Amino acid sequence: MEACGLICSLLLILIPLAMALLVGSWIEHRHLRSIEQREAALAPMLVSDLGSYPYSASGGPPPQMIAAEVVIACDYFKAFLASWKLLFGGRVGSYQRVVDRARREAALRVLEQARALGYNAVCNLRIESADVGGNTQQSRMPISAVIAFGTAYMAQETPAPSRSLVG
Repeated sequence: MEACGLICSLLLILIPLAMALLVGSWIEHRHLRSIEQREAALAPMLVSDLGSYPYSASGGPPPQMIAAEVVIACDYFKAFLASWKLLFGGRVGSYQRVVDRARREAALRVLEQARALGYNAVCNLRIESADVGGNTQQSRMPISAVIAFGTAYMAQETPAPSRSLVG
């Protein structure tokens, strides 16, 4: 009888953890697929971290500052596993994936805003991030806040550089 109680107790713990793992992984993979599709659609845009306007076109709308903010949290299951990883030491990949997703999403939002306003280039792209929830004793949930900003402008259409195998 005690074995049945122990098994039932374990199932009450493991089933919600397994559900959290499945749902969290599904949501993360869906978001990553969305990011990859949007990055592919925005690939023709000229993006630079330079403070100047590379290939600037004369005429057109004046340059404009664009900013975007993103806050992404880790799911409970990954936070639970990460707390064990922190206890024993090592790289916590789930935290790194949260920050990577937030940075990519913020940069995409800047590019999407620039395209929506009719621009085809962004220069001086900067990305700043902060951990807004993972370093407190009350909450071990990693929450990454990211702000991306840059200057949208019109660049002249330039042909892709030719590539030659001869040096």
